[in-house]
Amino acid sequence: MKITLIQAHLIWENAQANLDKFDNLMSGLSKDTEIVMLPEMFSTGFTMNVDNLPKPLGQTAFEWLQQKASAIDKIIVGSILTEDKGKYYNRMYWMRPDGSFDYYDKRHLFHQGGEDKVMTAGDRRVVINHKGVKFMLQICYDLRFPVAVKNNYNKETDTYDYDVIVYIANWPEVRKQAYQSLLKARAIENQSYVIWVNRVGEDAQKILHSGDTQLLDAYGNTVAQCMSNNEGMLTVEIDTASLYQFRNQFKVGLDWDKFIIE
Repeated sequence: MKITLIQAHLIWENAQANLDKFDNLMSGLSKDTEIVMLPEMFSTGFTMNVDNLPKPLGQTAFEWLQQKASAIDKIIVGSILTEDKGKYYNRMYWMRPDGSFDYYDKRHLFHQGGEDKVMTAGDRRVVINHKGVKFMLQICYDLRFPVAVKNNYNKETDTYDYDVIVYIANWPEVRKQAYQSLLKARAIENQSYVIWVNRVGEDAQKILHSGDTQLLDAYGNTVAQCMSNNEGMLTVEIDTASLYQFRNQFKVGLDWDKFIIE
């Protein structure tokens, strides 16, 4: 299964300019790509200035997602600052070409960025099954919290909750060492592929992002990575056969702890 990750500079609070950018970038997609993944809040950047944005929030980007997925006949994944019944969410969509979708609302809101003062936290664990490959959806700051994303193994059915964790992000370069370490940890402890899609460039608050968009395998190795500080696309392949072989040879899941999240 081939997935294309798009690392881009996001234009602050300018949905149309960002959507035009992704239209342009996607014109170079390979035909055999099945899924396209975009950074966190790809249409606005990581802004909490809800009063500065057209209402209803997220509508333009959501309609673009539906139209674009249909036009290119591929699944598109990305998060949008979304208004729903008077509340705001950092909502990650899994948009299919037929217009159907699933979504995950960011669970861990970034207090230091004021996200908790504007957004409503999600409370659902969301796993998408696409052609037998199971994707766990996560957003940026969620990376720091291992319990909510912990994989589970069912001995009776010999199955795992998921095969791939997807993290989309607006994570600053100044804390690059943190995400580089945590991505490896999440892959190793969950015996899972990990996908990281981060933005690049400086935002309106003068915060720099180096991107480092990448795919890690279940050993914690970086399989492929975008060039830091540059816009670009990275097409990666999920090899479930090698993943299942590793899990069968080294079945750590038999000894995993079980958690209850409150």
